[in-house]
Amino acid sequence: MAIDTETVKHVANLARINITDEELVPLSEELSTILKFMEQLNSVDVDGIDPLTSVTPMALNLRDDIVDDGEKPNQILMNAPNRREGFFTVPKVIE
Repeated sequence: MAIDTETVKHVANLARINITDEELVPLSEELSTILKFMEQLNSVDVDGIDPLTSVTPMALNLRDDIVDDGEKPNQILMNAPNRREGFFTVPKVIE
C-alpha cells in the first residue's frame, strides 16, 4: 500500500507537524516502506505461539487493583498550567 503526498499532508496536519513540500515525497516513500514491512509481519504464521513479556522466562509481579482518589489533589495539580475546582483544565479540541 503506497501512501501519497496528500495523505502525508493530512496526517502531518492532524499531528500538528509542519513539513515542507520538499519533504513530502521522501516522507511518503518512507511511510510506504514501513507499511510494506508491516504487511510482511502480518503474513507470519503465529498460531500456537504464546505472547511474550520478555525473552527470558519470568513471572509478572501482580498487585491488587485498588481504586482510590490519590488523597493528594493539591500535590497532583501543583504543576498544572490550568486547573479549576480540583481538576485539570485543557483547551477544547474539536475537528
